[in-house]
Amino acid sequence: MSPLLFIFLVVAILGGILGCGNSANNPDVSAIKVEIEVVRFEKDFFAIDTLDLNKSMENLRSTHHDFSNDFILRILGLEGIDTSYWTKAIKQFHHDYYPIYDSTKKLEVEINESIAAIKEGLQYIKYYFPKYKLPEQFITFIGPIDAFASGPTGSSGDIITTHALGAGLQLHLGANSMVYNNEQGMQLYPNYISKKFTTAYIPVNAMKNIIDDLYPPIKQGGSLLDIIVDHGKRMYLLDLFLPEAEDTLKLGYSASQLKGALKNEGLIWNYFIENKLLYESDDFKIRSFINDAPSTVEFGEGSPGFISLFIGRQMILAYMKKNNDANLNTLLSLDARKVLSGSSYKPR
Repeated sequence: MSPLLFIFLVVAILGGILGCGNSANNPDVSAIKVEIEVVRFEKDFFAIDTLDLNKSMENLRSTHHDFSNDFILRILGLEGIDTSYWTKAIKQFHHDYYPIYDSTKKLEVEINESIAAIKEGLQYIKYYFPKYKLPEQFITFIGPIDAFASGPTGSSGDIITTHALGAGLQLHLGANSMVYNNEQGMQLYPNYISKKFTTAYIPVNAMKNIIDDLYPPIKQGGSLLDIIVDHGKRMYLLDLFLPEAEDTLKLGYSASQLKGALKNEGLIWNYFIENKLLYESDDFKIRSFINDAPSTVEFGEGSPGFISLFIGRQMILAYMKKNNDANLNTLLSLDARKVLSGSSYKPR
């Protein structure tokens, strides 16, 4: 057993939760005004009369305007499908997903907590990026269970549109929900993914979607260092926008995985250096470090997948500590090599 694997397993036994951001160091954003309309689309959709679907859908469109079209065409996937099939498809979805809608009724307190966290996150975004156009609405909805979109720092069923943030509640029912823990659900979403299907991830996913809009993803084909730094910048912004959120939520790690990553930070970095991986761009050689997984195979059981999120974040923190006068736009514009040299990142 390698020392790296051993330490991950020992730390996994210790467990525990790491703390969140230090509120004493956060800017006061209480005076920043943020207007965002909360729209509970799923309540209106599942209240429609399927016996008079045409009239019901007209009423839905008049109430929800643009989003009803996004929902039908893109979320339900009916774009390009013959409209003669729409009535049957909408009725079938309404019937099949009504039990899921019914189960979301017990999540009202948690949903309202998520909305409050998102509003505060928007205040921080306005503080750091005053020219960024904030979304005007936060929309909850229920979409197909397999509606799962990938982003640079993770995947979710939550979306961003031209005017709104959206949360697909079908993927926030709780990690223990039988929707994910039956045979079909587990084929779609192994436990390392479905453990994030809680309402606590709604603000995290919302802020990640805004970050991807504010700071577009880098082109494919970059080196491991390029990707690590890109992921680090995104995680750093996430820390700024959700300073009180637990690190485990922002990284998507368990508490023991995060402790193990901190304990092994120097060993992880040395592995990249010794195996000449930093400037490697062959996806086959680097993908296990830059994608979500139960663990990082090279580092053994107990390690987190998506280790690039952690290492990138640590590097950006090191850079900002050494360059505390650097503004965010400067940081985001720096290429990976300049970040590495400017951070003097050499963890032990």
